[in-house]
Amino acid sequence: MTARNGTATGLRGALASGRFAVTAEIGPPRGADPDAVLRKAAELRGWIDAANVTDNQGAHVRMSSLAGCLLAKQAGVEPVMQLTCRDRNRMALQSDLLAAGALGVPNVLLLTGDHPRFGDHPEAKPVFDLDGVQLTWTARTLRDGALMSGRRLSARPDWLIGAVENPFAPPTAFRARRTAKKVAAGAQFVQTQFVFDVELFERWLADLRALGVLDRCAVLAGVGPIRSLRMLDYLRSSVPGIHVPERVVRRLRGVPGDRVAREGVDLCVETIQRLAELPGVAGVHVMAVGYERGVPDILQRAGVGPGAGGGRFARASAAAAHLGTTTREGSGHAG
Repeated sequence: MTARNGTATGLRGALASGRFAVTAEIGPPRGADPDAVLRKAAELRGWIDAANVTDNQGAHVRMSSLAGCLLAKQAGVEPVMQLTCRDRNRMALQSDLLAAGALGVPNVLLLTGDHPRFGDHPEAKPVFDLDGVQLTWTARTLRDGALMSGRRLSARPDWLIGAVENPFAPPTAFRARRTAKKVAAGAQFVQTQFVFDVELFERWLADLRALGVLDRCAVLAGVGPIRSLRMLDYLRSSVPGIHVPERVVRRLRGVPGDRVAREGVDLCVETIQRLAELPGVAGVHVMAVGYERGVPDILQRAGVGPGAGGGRFARASAAAAHLGTTTREGSGHAG
């Protein structure tokens, strides 16, 4: 795919070239309306390298991630298929991963998933046959040409494998080691939870650097606009592991109510610009579900992403070179 200015797009290409990568999110609808995905994809097209399509996010039933990925592709947006361990056993997970490969989904993001008790079907039985680390290893095994059982595949998938991490969840000293496990299992890129405290995020990056992770995996820092005080309160009280420093709280509470949304967007732009200057940050993951229309403005102002000119290059050159030489077997990066 090509951006508005002719720059080559695609997550793998952006990471391999060292260009500062940008991903975003598309939340599928609670229904069978394909236009709901097509509209969101159209607002992001040309401005990002790829878009996550969430998998029953927050344990709430939605259109499947795989269906959303196909619709995103139809709209000209490269998809990242999210896949959680909550709703499927190892057979179903492998089947869905193979389906994604067969249907041309180029990226997968693998995570454990929220427990059903937090969603709209709290009585549902959780599966969790595997966890996120095990599922990452499973995806790499499939890409290497075999099922978990050891039986060989007739054709190998060739997606880029991603994982998630929350650098701020306690115990924070453990987070880098957990990320290292995911990279050893096969993760080639990692998307993080919201970053509002850049200084604390830098400590996590330093821990990753000490473990040698940044040479083998691209880090995409999670960002997003806080557009209301209600959202601010929700993030601080109801989302485990999110750290919003007091200076951010004071800034958002210190403006008139009709200015909070704009101040939140300004803060997001400034955070992206700061993150883009950090060695080891290969890109950002913009989480603005329900506000897709505002993502192009955020990226344009921050000066990142293919739609904004694509001129900013990340400093994670070792990881970029590593991604550029990864084979279909995927054996070059896993410890």
